[in-house]
Amino acid sequence: MLQTEQTLFEQMRITELEIEFRKALFSFTLADVKALLSFKPIIEENIDKIVDDFYGLQTSVSEIALLIGDSDTLARLRTAQRRYVLDLFNGVYDLEYVNNRLRIGLVHKRIGVEPKLYLSAVHTLKELIYAVINKVIQDDMQGQQIRVAIDKLVLFDVTLVFDTYIRSLVSEIENAKDKAEKYAQSMESKVKERTQQLEELSQTDPLTGLLNVRHLQETATRILRAAQRRAEPVSVIYLDVDDFKLFNDTQGHRSGDDVLCAVAQAIKESTRSEDYSFRYGGDEFCIIMPNCREVQALDNFVTRFNQKIKQSLRDISLSYGIVETGPYDYDDANSLIHKADQKMYSFKRASKLQQQNTVTANEIKPENTHQAEIHPIQPQVIKKAVE
Repeated sequence: MLQTEQTLFEQMRITELEIEFRKALFSFTLADVKALLSFKPIIEENIDKIVDDFYGLQTSVSEIALLIGDSDTLARLRTAQRRYVLDLFNGVYDLEYVNNRLRIGLVHKRIGVEPKLYLSAVHTLKELIYAVINKVIQDDMQGQQIRVAIDKLVLFDVTLVFDTYIRSLVSEIENAKDKAEKYAQSMESKVKERTQQLEELSQTDPLTGLLNVRHLQETATRILRAAQRRAEPVSVIYLDVDDFKLFNDTQGHRSGDDVLCAVAQAIKESTRSEDYSFRYGGDEFCIIMPNCREVQALDNFVTRFNQKIKQSLRDISLSYGIVETGPYDYDDANSLIHKADQKMYSFKRASKLQQQNTVTANEIKPENTHQAEIHPIQPQVIKKAVE
């Protein structure tokens, strides 16, 4: 059930048993009820003067006058106060009475009446009622009984009013806490998101979107350690764009950047989700492939890459080197990357040597010149070049 669908005493879980318990705490007995009822006719005769005198004194306090504010509000307060005083001598102090007292506390809290001002007002009201008692009741014992009964009932009322004060304050604190927690969670989420973005930016090459070389060593070491635990092979592919400096010098750096982006995109589309692709430097790229043998990297990645790169680039060729480590003996990260790099350069030298030794008319026709692809492996040529 929504809070707005409950009465105040339902919200605060005040029952008839609780009411009787509170009356007992202040020794508020049937004799006190009778004493108050006996004074009811006199109060009814003097109620207007009591209320007038009460607000005359209250509005003389600047803080209270500011809270009241205008004549309409004052008129409503007079009506409410008249009803409040008459209820004190009504002789019925049940759930409805309690609910009205709780509401008084809630209203005072909402309009900003501080506890000191409320208690001061209660004291003023009691003094005005006592003045009527002293003036009208000739029997001192009867007057004393009425005053004691009023003291008990007013204290009973004050506890109810302060319960609403406290409950309202606790609710405000809880609401503020909830808002603070939500704000903190929101900020934490934003900080986490921003931190992740910054981490990604710090790990990503801004031109190609591949990982940058700063995290290559760390990533390779982590992958090799995981592979050792699982006894799995790891392959590394090293790529290089042939004669990229010459292309940059003749075609311009913007065209060179377009080539690098196209190569990076082909790498992304040709690698597996578990692979890690890096821009090593200028026109060099490095791919770490967990749980992958050299022959698998050649058959799968190289084939797919050639198909992708042919669709986007002409007049460009690439050289590569592939090395494998594991699943029994493992190179460290530096050694593995260095071997792939050296194999790529050996491959590049072998390809150039082959081009120098094989000059035919078909090879220099425009439609067959420098097709964009990775050079196919030719072990016998590499062997001669290395020797």
